[in-house]
Amino acid sequence: GGRPGGSPGNPGNGLPFAGIPPELQDGVDKLLKTEPDYPEPTAPFSYQMTAAERRRMTLRQLVLEHWHLAALAGVLVTIVSLANQAGPALIDFAITHGMGSPALKPGHLPLGPKDFLIGPKDFGTIAVCAMLFFGAILVSSIAQRNQVRVTGRLAAWVMNDLRIKIFTHLQRMSLDFYTEEKAGVIMTRMTSDIENLQQLLQDGLASFAVQGLTMIVITAILFSLNVRLAIVTVLVVIPVLTALSIWFRFASERGYIRVRDGIANVLADLSESLHGVRIVTAHSRQRHNVLHHRNVVGEYRDANNYTAQINAIYGPGTQMLSYLGQAIVLVVGGTMVVHGSLSIGALTAFFLYVNRFFAPITLLVQQYNTYQQGQASVTKLNTLLALSPGVPEDPDSIEMPPINGDIRFDHVTFGYDPNTPVLHDVDLSIKVGETVAFVGPTGAGKSTMAKLVTRFYDPTEGRVLIDGHDIRHVSLESLRRQLGVVPQEPFLFAGTVRENIAFARPDASDAEVWEAVRTVGLLEVIERLPEQLNTIVHERGQSLSSGERQLIALGRAFLAHPRVIVLDEATSNLDLLSESKIERALDILLEGRTAILIAHRLTTAMKADRIVVVDEGGIVEIGSHDQLIALGGRYAEMYETWISHAGGDPDIDMVASPDRS
Repeated sequence: GGRPGGSPGNPGNGLPFAGIPPELQDGVDKLLKTEPDYPEPTAPFSYQMTAAERRRMTLRQLVLEHWHLAALAGVLVTIVSLANQAGPALIDFAITHGMGSPALKPGHLPLGPKDFLIGPKDFGTIAVCAMLFFGAILVSSIAQRNQVRVTGRLAAWVMNDLRIKIFTHLQRMSLDFYTEEKAGVIMTRMTSDIENLQQLLQDGLASFAVQGLTMIVITAILFSLNVRLAIVTVLVVIPVLTALSIWFRFASERGYIRVRDGIANVLADLSESLHGVRIVTAHSRQRHNVLHHRNVVGEYRDANNYTAQINAIYGPGTQMLSYLGQAIVLVVGGTMVVHGSLSIGALTAFFLYVNRFFAPITLLVQQYNTYQQGQASVTKLNTLLALSPGVPEDPDSIEMPPINGDIRFDHVTFGYDPNTPVLHDVDLSIKVGETVAFVGPTGAGKSTMAKLVTRFYDPTEGRVLIDGHDIRHVSLESLRRQLGVVPQEPFLFAGTVRENIAFARPDASDAEVWEAVRTVGLLEVIERLPEQLNTIVHERGQSLSSGERQLIALGRAFLAHPRVIVLDEATSNLDLLSESKIERALDILLEGRTAILIAHRLTTAMKADRIVVVDEGGIVEIGSHDQLIALGGRYAEMYETWISHAGGDPDIDMVASPDRS
């Protein structure tokens, strides 16, 4: 699951960035001043996935996208591996030619102590070997330093590309994905999973390559020193090591996928608890939440325990093989020395190389652990990238021309669950410039009809037409830039008030922004803020009241100048005084535009040209307020009920609250 305290490649163990410590801020500012000016970034986006985006992502593909850095890293890795293996060969040469290693003959038995004595023979040879040894170490150090820099840059570029790719795909996904998936799980994909890959690319793959190449080089050297001793060593160790590695691969793959699922569930539960902290506090649910989180964390702990158990088998197992190999070399090689078929210098070099042969195995165990974590992250990211938007853009879609606002529901049937339709065979026409209010009980399908117009969802059967165009066959961008949506619960992004008002039109002039402010009755609110339009709103706009947030959302809709506007009871969070201030603004906003009102207040419905009563998945009545009252049907019954409950005041909620419909 990650080492305590993280590592240079993964400082936070998958947790979101917590900000720069104050004591380091000055240093960061100085570093930023040295950064060159960069051109304005381009961020192409399309609702349609390219052929490259549809291909399954692999580690090799990620690395080869920056092949020049990968190739340079490969060259440096090769230099490091070769330079590191010069030492034992130089030691062998120094012992044999510089120290007077005895030449034993097969018939020279029994041996005495003097037979193994060696003495100085050629100090010049020893000095040259020592200098070459030092030079090999220096070359290895310089190459390794540059290799770390190159692999660090490679990891940074790959992570940059991967984060943009994942974020772009998330922007492409439809509302049904976010309805079904937990926010914490999505955050895990963008944080913990990607950071696992960063650690693998920055440290793991290079080390993996160095150790693997080292084993290949050493194997070749062992056979060049003594074929018989090399065969005995390799045949005893390699088969057992191969079988153990194959078992570890499959066991760790299952384990690390459990770990990735576990941390995703932990962050999902944390995210939900933080977002609902007010409700938790209000209902004293802290103890229950702690108990639930303990169970979630417990599942994550069990997954980590499983991976620890298989590591506890694989790691010591390979170390045991290392000791076994060294013992074989001493027994067999010592016997060969006694019989005169191997020199002491060659045995020393062989033993040192065998020791170096097993040292990479121990490191490979650790790096293979990192590799398996990275592979588990790749699996999870591929699962996300394999998902297609629930509302796909037609590859042959056309640009939606400037619309007038004629809307037609052509025998529409729809359900969030295919087995439970919300709407049945709805047939309705809305004329250009007409304001239509949808009323009815909770769950009747009012908001669903609005979501179909904005193409947040596609009907199961039938068509939704705007100006005669089936909206499934026009590009989503050209459709939605001409639509305006004001939800009941407005969302404000972290930033200034101006940025939130100009969200749909970032290039709007200050004069246009101020016009929107005055039109929707925001002027008094803006003038009250410390920096007026440049005032920073907190995350989700929590520093503002619900009414002020709704006014900003109305200003955002006004500034976008849409041809069709959908208001999901945009005034429900306003007090009567605030509501009276924006009634004129709504009249201006709706003037000349086709409008759909999801009405939960009687006064809102009465503003409409027509009222559509929706119930039991269909339209039961259509007409103006007066016509429906005179009809004496379902709407009249609802009206009488609301009036009686309000004591004669029609300004009350029609229903308690909207829901998913």
